[in-house]
Amino acid sequence: MKDLKKYSNKSKAAFVLLIVMLLILLGNFNTLQNSKNVNDNINAIYKDRLVVAHYIFQYSKQLHFIKSEAEKLDLSDNIKKNEIIHTLDIIHNIDDLYGKTVLTNKEKEYFDVFLSSCKEINKQVENKNWNKIAVSTAQALKTLESLSQIQIEEGKAKLALANAMYNKNNMIGQLQIALLIILGGITFYLLIKKIKKTVKIPEPPSMN
Repeated sequence: MKDLKKYSNKSKAAFVLLIVMLLILLGNFNTLQNSKNVNDNINAIYKDRLVVAHYIFQYSKQLHFIKSEAEKLDLSDNIKKNEIIHTLDIIHNIDDLYGKTVLTNKEKEYFDVFLSSCKEINKQVENKNWNKIAVSTAQALKTLESLSQIQIEEGKAKLALANAMYNKNNMIGQLQIALLIILGGITFYLLIKKIKKTVKIPEPPSMN
């Protein structure tokens, strides 16, 4: 009966240790997965938000130049046409880079509107309709403002998600530390118990 009780206590201890180790293993797996997700979000913030923000800045810079050229009265039509066509070529080169980034449905919608405005500018250059070019350029710049706002919102969302996963990792890490302390405490208790059973304290000498 004593051996059965001893076996039962060992089984309970082994079961508790097994559960603690399993929880630590699951927590560690979850932490690794979250770390990967945090890394993905940080990369997305750079590749699809900060880089795109740079493209939008370049777009804006070139469009302001086109608008300025179209409104100049002291330039000949040929000079205006050549300058604007060259600038549109620069814009079209950015189009390919922008299109390779990950775009939300809303971004795609605004980007299509922006591309339509650029095509309209291209047509108006051939007709040398400088007043309409200035209007179309202003519309394109307004669309860029909307795209820029989306970049800010999406960047904030990605950053908030990365912070939430970081906080979750931190919480899981604290839980793992607590479980390891429990595991260490149980192990220490079992070792002390075993030492007490193994080491016999000698009885004091008899006075007789």
